Amino acid sequence: MSNITLYDYWRSSASYRVRIALNLKGLDFKTVTVDLLKGEQKAAENLQRNPQGLVPSLDLEGDMMTQSLAIIEYLDELHPSPALMPVTARERARVRTLSHAIAMDIHPVCNLGVVQRIVELAGGDEQIKVNWMREFISKGLSAFEQLLGDGQSGRFCHGDQVGLADVCLVPQVYNADRWGVDRSHLSRINAIVAEADKLDAFRMAEPRQLG
Repeated sequence: MSNITLYDYWRSSASYRVRIALNLKGLDFKTVTVDLLKGEQKAAENLQRNPQGLVPSLDLEGDMMTQSLAIIEYLDELHPSPALMPVTARERARVRTLSHAIAMDIHPVCNLGVVQRIVELAGGDEQIKVNWMREFISKGLSAFEQLLGDGQSGRFCHGDQVGLADVCLVPQVYNADRWGVDRSHLSRINAIVAEADKLDAFRMAEPRQLG
């Protein structure tokens, strides 16, 4: 029986990242759904796990952790093979730059709570949500595409080894497709996602496998 429990929501990109990382590390885990659409993230039970009222939370043998990138880097230190971060400090800085460009720039402005509030302020116009998502995801991924053009990417975001930046990228591309973002011109991103799609760790974590 697994001693790892992931409290997640199937469409949450932050949860999606952690599922991929757990799969890449070959760790067995069970999931408990926190339904964001029902507001369960703000319920007392989840707030006890995660005072921010977010997902994911990871119970790692009784040690509760939050924040997807912190969780993933911790898992990488605890289970160093396969490594999700490169060897040198400078390379790790590049991988964090790519990862943060998604997790700290695109994701926060497209968070469910933020977008719901924008719709409220717009008088309930749901088209605002679609326009907002498309605009900010498109801008963010276009910048990410340019970041990949520094000659250090290969089959994956950093060289030919799958890593943290890929774990962040794939869920964001899922969101882009969900909201109808045109990514036909993002050749580097599309090639990397095609490589990730070949890996069981990514396929097993896909929202369509869970929803």
